[in-house]
Amino acid sequence: MHSSQRFHKSSYSDRNNCVEVAEGHETLVRDTQHREAGHLSFPASEWVTLLGAARRQA
Repeated sequence: MHSSQRFHKSSYSDRNNCVEVAEGHETLVRDTQHREAGHLSFPASEWVTLLGAARRQA
């Protein structure tokens, strides 16, 4: 993780399904309740595409 990236609770989280994201050159995603399990990493362009698709489905 780049030193300037900080995790924050995703706005897509709810009370039972929480994820945290750290956005920057790449986007990191982790389970709030299992932080020790590590994170997934996505290039920023892929993350933007994913969020756009999620918004269209909502």
